[in-house]
Amino acid sequence: MANFNISLQKTLHHEGIYSNDPADLGKETFRGISRANYNNWAGWKLIDQMKSKPDFPSNLNCNVEMQKQVEIFYLHEFWIPLKAEFILNQDSADSLFDFAVNTGIKTSVQLAQSVIGVKTDGLIGELTLKKINTIDFGYFQPAFTVGKISHYIASIQKQPTNKKYLYGWIIRTLEYHS
Repeated sequence: MANFNISLQKTLHHEGIYSNDPADLGKETFRGISRANYNNWAGWKLIDQMKSKPDFPSNLNCNVEMQKQVEIFYLHEFWIPLKAEFILNQDSADSLFDFAVNTGIKTSVQLAQSVIGVKTDGLIGELTLKKINTIDFGYFQPAFTVGKISHYIASIQKQPTNKKYLYGWIIRTLEYHS
């Protein structure tokens, strides 16, 4: 069974700490959590309080409560809905989880489903889990990697301002290709 903490640490490595890039559709983000998409996340209250401190945003790095809020968020918003604890191969779970964090659960699951040859409904059910757990990782991971890169290229075609993220997205994708 895959381990949430392993997947989370790999994903957080890519998410950075704090940013507020006006060109980013997510706008203000902390550890990959976008205020535009998750305005009700409990961590935003803490961040708003810490903004008045002279050491902002570096003061976010060592705040234990912030780190706990990040962990709770990713566990409940991504890991549990992905049913990732039932994925036997840690690398597969890591890759599926990371792509879901970056693009959304439905997109990540639909891509995985297209690779494993089941209905692409974006929902993790028994059949999807069974196929993920029985498919040859040597086939799944390369096909999933190519699919992720194709998704990012299509994203740039739809939203050309995302071009500046392509290199980072490709590097991130390739780091999950074992």
